[in-house]
Amino acid sequence: MHMADALISPAVGGTMLATTAGVAAYSIKKLQNEMDEKKIPLMGVMGAFVFAAQMINFSIPGTGSSGHLGGGMLLAILLGPYAGFLTMASILLIQALFFGDGGLLAYGCNVFNLGFYTCFIAYPFIYKWFTRKGVTSKRIFAGSMVSALVALQLGAFSVVLETLLSGKTGLPFGKFVLLMQPIHLAIGIVEGLVTAAIITFVWRTRPEILKKAANGEALGNISMKKVLTSLSIAVVVVGGLFSWFASANPDGLEWSIEKTTGSAELKAPDGIHKTLSEIQSKTALLPDYDFKTSGHENKEKTAAQAENAWPAVSAGTSVSGIVGGALTLALAVFTGWIIMLIKRKKIKTTA
Repeated sequence: MHMADALISPAVGGTMLATTAGVAAYSIKKLQNEMDEKKIPLMGVMGAFVFAAQMINFSIPGTGSSGHLGGGMLLAILLGPYAGFLTMASILLIQALFFGDGGLLAYGCNVFNLGFYTCFIAYPFIYKWFTRKGVTSKRIFAGSMVSALVALQLGAFSVVLETLLSGKTGLPFGKFVLLMQPIHLAIGIVEGLVTAAIITFVWRTRPEILKKAANGEALGNISMKKVLTSLSIAVVVVGGLFSWFASANPDGLEWSIEKTTGSAELKAPDGIHKTLSEIQSKTALLPDYDFKTSGHENKEKTAAQAENAWPAVSAGTSVSGIVGGALTLALAVFTGWIIMLIKRKKIKTTA
């Protein structure tokens, strides 16, 4: 659900960017109460893991489409809604700037669609409802499945609304929504299964993490070594190796656009769209999660990859997974560190 700039108007992009900035500012303020030295590395490693996981598109049988893990529910459950939202913002910023995944104008839309519904709707009102009487493997499974499905449906519908408000007549509301919702229902099922599996692992390893996140408390003296080590290894394996096995089929959004318009991409207008595209082409060091080539070479390479046997073994993909994970970790840690400094300054001023 990484929207390209061509899907939205400057007015919608600007409005959603301002909205997302407001939610981020609110999250920073609220997070000061629960931030400590243990949460900062957890934010970084979780951000890196979700970045790597989002690289793996899985095929949806019988559709010719694919989907990938959103990761918002994982972040909300393990970090709490405020740290989860800020970590998602870090992931999507790294993807947009250094990999050309998701537009700069659409950045606010993407953070809202993937982060807000998971962290501030599905997590507090659905997942926590299922686990209100105590955490068990069955409640984790039920909560993860339902919350992931609802969050993905809300995010997909939000994409449709944003294109509608942007005046994209090539994507008529009725047809577009009837394609977007079912395909993301299928993606949501896989999202729920993966979320349940990872949360169950953490619950059995360090159940205190889930409890602290749910109560909005600092992690304190909880030992994080096993969880952080396991997630760090997963980042390298998933981003550096499993990413070769990603499906070459278009993702749910691209598939829906292609079924509606006949093309997986819409042509972006000139003006701010063109300006931001030029900026992104310069900042994207590993465009499309591969080594940079000329436009013509890149098109030929993409076409060749689609025809080649699966898996697509690629050094560029491996480097992208590891470098992207490292950059996301650094940005998320930096964000947590800044919030920690603000908290300390506030305590010092009060004292």
